[in-house]
Amino acid sequence: MNTDRQAVTVVGLGSMGSALAAALLDRGHPTTVWNRSPDKARPLADRGARPAATPGEAIAASPLTIVCVLDYEALHTVLDPVVGTLPGRTLVNLTSGSPEQAHEAAAWARSHGADYLDGAIMTTPPGVGSPEMMFLYSGSRAVLDAHLPTLGALGDPVYLGADPGLASLYDAALLGLMWSTMTGWLHGTALVGAEKTPATAFTPVAIRWLTAVAGFLNTYAPQVDAGRYPGDDATVDVQIAAIDHLIHAAAARGVDNALPELLKAAMERARAAGHGSDSFASVIEVLKTGRPRG
Repeated sequence: MNTDRQAVTVVGLGSMGSALAAALLDRGHPTTVWNRSPDKARPLADRGARPAATPGEAIAASPLTIVCVLDYEALHTVLDPVVGTLPGRTLVNLTSGSPEQAHEAAAWARSHGADYLDGAIMTTPPGVGSPEMMFLYSGSRAVLDAHLPTLGALGDPVYLGADPGLASLYDAALLGLMWSTMTGWLHGTALVGAEKTPATAFTPVAIRWLTAVAGFLNTYAPQVDAGRYPGDDATVDVQIAAIDHLIHAAAARGVDNALPELLKAAMERARAAGHGSDSFASVIEVLKTGRPRG
């Protein structure tokens, strides 16, 4: 290992935590690891990691501890008994959870004298270490800047702002986008597949279409921020007519239509709210209703 690299501790060695530790080792960081099941540390120890016997020993070994465990209950189960080791240390939490849990964790860390940064990993374990993969961070900018070279070993650090809950909020929003996009692709693949078109033939065309869709997002984002939706490209009324073609084609081929029916219902709600002649971006007005605030 390179002695000029910052020492780091990784707590939690599931598939993702192990990938984090491996990426740090690959870039020469002295890395201490801990996991409730010690056998998960052995492959990393073979690569040069130092297994710790307890969470307290692990935290004490490095100025920076990265935590990636199952959930926030697991985080507190591991760390609450060793809060005496936290003063003067930095805790970067990459455990998935809600924005509210991130706020609570930030306050908890501060109450125990630790600097805190919340994060979200926007890749699967094989992508960890790639500079193309985003790691979202929110909270103290000073903490991020102090540890940027180390965190950069994991992926591209994207800072979202001082609110500790932003990384979790973006994580949830981006996962929703991912699931919607992938399910739409699967629905389209099932539709063309009914005519014996293989997924490998359809997908390059679908990816090219998604590039065009990204352009629509850039067009619609200022409309959403302004709350004004000029229907000078394709109105909600036009989109409703178009989605009926999809629903008809899928029904005729025995393809499940739950997704397009759901999308059509949202468009019809927007039309009923007076947005029929507005752009598709106006559908956000009905999506924003029905959720509690504050």
